[in-house]
Amino acid sequence: MPPFDVPEGDPFGPHNLPYGVFSIPGTQERTVGVRLGDHVLDAGAAAHALGSPYASLLARPTLNPLLAAGRTAWSDVRRALTAWVTVPSHRETLAPLLHPLSSVTLHLPFEVADYVDFYASENHARNVGRIFRPDAADSLTPNWKHLPIGYHGRSGTVVVSGTDVVRPSGQRKAPADAAPVFGPSVRLDIEAEVGFVVGVPSEPGSPVALGDFREHVFGLCLLNDWSARDVQAWEYVPLGPFLGKSFATSVSAWITPLDALEEARVSPPERTHELLPYLDDTNGEGDGPGGYDLRISVAVNGHVVSEPPFSTMYWTAAQQLAHMTVNGASLRTGDLYGSGTVSGPAERERGSLLELTWNGRDPLELPDGKRTFLEDGDVVTLSAWAPGPGGTRVGLGEVTGRVVGRAAQR
Repeated sequence: MPPFDVPEGDPFGPHNLPYGVFSIPGTQERTVGVRLGDHVLDAGAAAHALGSPYASLLARPTLNPLLAAGRTAWSDVRRALTAWVTVPSHRETLAPLLHPLSSVTLHLPFEVADYVDFYASENHARNVGRIFRPDAADSLTPNWKHLPIGYHGRSGTVVVSGTDVVRPSGQRKAPADAAPVFGPSVRLDIEAEVGFVVGVPSEPGSPVALGDFREHVFGLCLLNDWSARDVQAWEYVPLGPFLGKSFATSVSAWITPLDALEEARVSPPERTHELLPYLDDTNGEGDGPGGYDLRISVAVNGHVVSEPPFSTMYWTAAQQLAHMTVNGASLRTGDLYGSGTVSGPAERERGSLLELTWNGRDPLELPDGKRTFLEDGDVVTLSAWAPGPGGTRVGLGEVTGRVVGRAAQR
């Protein structure tokens, strides 16, 4: 089938067009690409061939110049790309610029500036509270319904889908142990998340309001924030996650622009506590509902173990951005922030093994054996789709990673 003739129902049709960065065999040169079905279009070469004024933004080895260009440029480029791949008169020009996905190498699509991870799912937060504070009167911490809880992670260990994840080592101490020990984590976990990619920076000292979310955020992607639960449990009091989280964060090779997800916008869950004005999204501020209806699947070694619904997230991406900058912290092009683990109310909707196995109490039954936490050789894959125009589906690029031991790495 010709690359332009994407099969009906393909989640990567012309209604989607996510952005990535790729190279072709025999060269180290990287360039911006746009996915169409099972092909990738060399966007820079296409823009040059068709005389686009945005060619200089697309003929780059990273998405950062396009991210920094702002919302008008984002919309213009998307309209142009849609026309290029749907208008028959462009086919002869563009056909040589379409490469089968199976023939290219995909790279980290943007240079990550800062990385922040949030904790925005009430279902996840309550599950964690019940596991670790079973006798507490409220499974949520007192601040949870008043602000989006987050922490700053390590941007240098954000890796593209397909990158192996080396099992981390660190200190761990079980409650009954007399002293901590050092060694590889024995409770390696995943966190099914959605990452939001910042394009336009902000000035230091100038908070970003809820209504300005779409002026700064270019798009989103799937994100797996790997977690060494045993290392984290020993180190996180009183300053929070550190070595238990900083060793690897996997992101998709494809960034879906927010403009492709208009049909997926939904209202977040009902607010149960009055919010301070800078977080209050009940007064209609902004340009539409702040939630997104993303249907995520989590598979371990090809076996689906969970299907977390992103529409249940209590705190929206706009609220997270507003809170992240309310103290005057500035945004930079390439900033990435994760939603936190996505978990729904049902057992098969939990976004981490910590919850799925209830901290190891209830092992998962997989075709290749039981699992409480990840073993070396396990492959974790996150995939997702969202409702699109006219009953279509908008596919999100998958995130996959294989756990390897340090001996295998050497």
